[in-house]
Amino acid sequence: MKVLKLLSIFFLSTVLFTSCVINDDPYDDSITLEQLVTSYDLWYVDYNRTTGNVDVPFLSKAFTVSFQNGILLANNNMVGLGAVGNGYGDQIGYYETINGVLEIDHDEDGFIDLEVIQLAGNEIKVRDSYTNATYYLEGYQKNNFDYDFVFYDNIEYFLQEYVAWEKTNTSVQGAINEFDNENFLKFTPEQNTTFRSSQDPFGTDVDYIYWDYVGAYEVFDVEGYDDLKILTLDYDSSGNEEFELSVINDGEVDLYHVASGTTYTFNGRSNIVYKNAKAKGQIPKTRKRFKTNRKTKKRNTKV
Repeated sequence: MKVLKLLSIFFLSTVLFTSCVINDDPYDDSITLEQLVTSYDLWYVDYNRTTGNVDVPFLSKAFTVSFQNGILLANNNMVGLGAVGNGYGDQIGYYETINGVLEIDHDEDGFIDLEVIQLAGNEIKVRDSYTNATYYLEGYQKNNFDYDFVFYDNIEYFLQEYVAWEKTNTSVQGAINEFDNENFLKFTPEQNTTFRSSQDPFGTDVDYIYWDYVGAYEVFDVEGYDDLKILTLDYDSSGNEEFELSVINDGEVDLYHVASGTTYTFNGRSNIVYKNAKAKGQIPKTRKRFKTNRKTKKRNTKV
């Protein structure tokens, strides 16, 4: 993960267009749709505001999209975010702005026509008039884009981007507990809350891991910390196992077991690269930011 700290985010105060874009507000109407979509390096897709029952595939599988001289790019992965494609992600197709319509030619999904509506200087919504699916996009320049925020705000997708997580170290500190026996974890997009665990020996090929247990997991924020999460794994027999989740790098995490005081290090095995909609069949149709159903926890940490 390329770490870029957010220094400041500049909003364009007057960005506009007439015949090419529908205006909800009375902005300057002197620029075209092409000028609008290329006026920002990255368009961040705000999934919390998505409406409609049918997805626009290339948008529901991207964290950011970029429009560059007819080329459509997207960051579809948390692993490598900010580094792949010099921060823009992978090319996933082409686009044209014709007669006020944003025409997408996606590598796998083919042609999609989108209506673009400007809401503010750096905010647009795009609507598929055929399905009425609507997405809200916020524009940023790359040098002012907070890749860290996107990464930690969507941490559950990062966990899902490996076929398995293998335990590679257990701290000397900490009491003996049942989780000591778990050597592999797997997080899947099934309802966005399913995990699997295995007690297979270290070094087992990921294709041959026997998953002993299937349960539910949740991720919560930690008040006052942007780079720390709470991970709970629901084991029916022993109840919830609660961890403080710290990301070391794109392929390694530390899980601090709250009850025992033990820290486990897990490394990702077999990264799943989601370059386009076809490859991302395992991801839920609509990526919603993880919403908690309880108050954010606050605790003292060892970080």
